[in-house]
Amino acid sequence: MRIGLSTPMVVQVPGVASDWESTATVDDLAHIAKVADELDFDYLTCSEHVAIPSADAATRGAVYWDPLATFGFLAAHTRRVRLATSVLVLGYHHPLDIVKRYGTLDRISGGRLILGVGIGSLREEFELLDAPWEGRAARADDAIAAIRASMSTPTPRYRGPFYDYEDVIVEPCAQQDRVPIWVGGRTAASLRRAVRLADGWTPFGLTNDQLADVMVGVELPADFDLVLAAPRAVDPDGDPAGARRALQGLADAGATAITCSVRAGSAEHYGEQLKRLRDMAAEIEEKR
Repeated sequence: MRIGLSTPMVVQVPGVASDWESTATVDDLAHIAKVADELDFDYLTCSEHVAIPSADAATRGAVYWDPLATFGFLAAHTRRVRLATSVLVLGYHHPLDIVKRYGTLDRISGGRLILGVGIGSLREEFELLDAPWEGRAARADDAIAAIRASMSTPTPRYRGPFYDYEDVIVEPCAQQDRVPIWVGGRTAASLRRAVRLADGWTPFGLTNDQLADVMVGVELPADFDLVLAAPRAVDPDGDPAGARRALQGLADAGATAITCSVRAGSAEHYGEQLKRLRDMAAEIEEKR
């Protein structure tokens, strides 16, 4: 069972983040990443928001670390765990901007990038950044195709309805021959986008019943990742039965990878929780 982490500190959503995260240090973050690396967790995540409108902070949270800087730091403190954007908002970037910046990250991390992308859902942020809101889904489709064509070559070329380029050099490029692309979202349209253009789908905010409804009639390709998130922070120490049910339910729903937020009282306790969570996942896997 592949388990990834919704990395603490770097995104602090009210009701999900633990109290200690607001005063934690980068040394705490490095410690947690090293523990996850040593315990063979599959990936760490970091989301992208540039500027949250004050009116939305109470529900979305206000703390969103920049994923590129964060992962550059974490890459230097780990050796194996993968680094998954969850997700980049495609409308905020030209595809070659993503190709250059995250291709460099893939190179310096030794080929550990997972590129999670989405069309975006916060209109006020689009307007603030002067990014087009209308037609963002079609632009996102074209951007994913452009990124796929360009990520792993120093001489990218692409022609599509929104993006068109050739005779350019982008060095360095990604180390991986095919950087995994996961599409975020919670709609049938996002699932279709993922099946058509990407390597996985990472939905959010869906119950298992809602997930099943969205997936009706959709055939997932071979080796396609269905990346499901635990509906609430798991607590292997304080509520082991609940944590086990959460993992088992997502595994039964067809998850190939599970993203967990973890309840803890400190960075040290978080590391202890990871050991319990890893053992729990191994026990579930043995019984499947």
